Amino acid sequence: VFSFSADIISTVEFNHTGELLATGDKGGRVVIFQREQESKNQPHRRGEYNVYSTFQSHEPEFDYLKSLEIEEKINKIRWLPQQNAAYFLLSTNDKTVKLWKVSERDKRPEGYNLKDEDGRLRDPSMITMLRVPVLRPMDLMVEATPRRVFANAHTYHINSISVNSDYETYMSADDLRINLWNFEITNQSFNIVDIKPANMEELTEVITAAEFHPHHCNTFVYSSSKGTIRLCDMRTAALCDRHAKFFEEPEDPSNRSFFSEIISSISDVKFSHSGRYIMTRDYLTVKVWDLNMENRPIETYQVHDYLRSKLCSLYENDCIFDKFECVWNGSDSVIMTGSYNNFFRMFDRNTKRDVTLEASRENSKPRAILKPRKVCVGGKRRKDEISVDSLDFSKKILHTAWHPSENIIAVAATNNLYIFQDKVN
Repeated sequence: VFSFSADIISTVEFNHTGELLATGDKGGRVVIFQREQESKNQPHRRGEYNVYSTFQSHEPEFDYLKSLEIEEKINKIRWLPQQNAAYFLLSTNDKTVKLWKVSERDKRPEGYNLKDEDGRLRDPSMITMLRVPVLRPMDLMVEATPRRVFANAHTYHINSISVNSDYETYMSADDLRINLWNFEITNQSFNIVDIKPANMEELTEVITAAEFHPHHCNTFVYSSSKGTIRLCDMRTAALCDRHAKFFEEPEDPSNRSFFSEIISSISDVKFSHSGRYIMTRDYLTVKVWDLNMENRPIETYQVHDYLRSKLCSLYENDCIFDKFECVWNGSDSVIMTGSYNNFFRMFDRNTKRDVTLEASRENSKPRAILKPRKVCVGGKRRKDEISVDSLDFSKKILHTAWHPSENIIAVAATNNLYIFQDKVN
């Protein structure tokens, strides 16, 4: 368990190999954890993650033209596949995306001709012989340097970034627009979706999340606050305002209530690794959609159905607007998403079994086994159950990540990061 007192974790992301895990926080910092390599004398230590690098990615800014403070909070981090010894990642706050290079240095040059070892310039008249500089070993240093800054392209808050499978472009999405960027060009982007109405009073929906297809570089999806998902194909037109596919579940009139629209807003959308399915998370459910079937999801999982009767108080304390994320495991067979009281849920798509687990200090001793939790509604409560009325809504798990190939998960509970791994050997 890693705890950051002042800083609430706002995003968690494994890199493509799972050797590194990055978190962003409300203070604009990025912390990267690296997995320990297995050693012969401590074979069980394999899998432990330790802090590898910490750097300040974004600073608070002030927009003088609009008299707006732009907070430094990191909204999303996305890794690029590793091409050489260095690692690259994108991080974004509400307005600006940055490309960071994280590299190691364990040698330093010595024996300069024009300056001495402290870096001071030498008097040229004193230089009588030519020296050959040499590289000497030094303590390992991990350096993070900003390589590109992509700014001034978003009027509204950025909610998503997604790296394309061509690895040359990426997109950034805000409430009303999605922009396509080339990694090499920082001063211009191409607007591929614009849902801003001519008259802002006619605004009925906003973009909530967007992601590129994992294999087809021309395809992407974005979700909306109305509970719909649009699949777009960049080959058909330069501006993807006309979608190729439109995924929406018809509403059951018997379930209609004052809160229907709020709880149907999609907070996250993710392609499966195979590219065949998309998963969406709304306030009460996770849904899996087949790309070939637009009229309804093929699977719907209730995350915390016991909150249906509590929507009124959740509306009053603003929790109903919480944006929960969802993730696939490496083989697309299990999905995970967060809930309240530091609970998180896993749904096995094959066996249809589901489990509620808790990320808490008490059960986070190394090698401790997580016990499934149960929430009871109404009447009698068994001793190992927790009553729906005693759930803590200030403790919520919004951000989780799953290792790309192993059963290792990272769960952000406010300002604590928990890393759990499966004991199946």
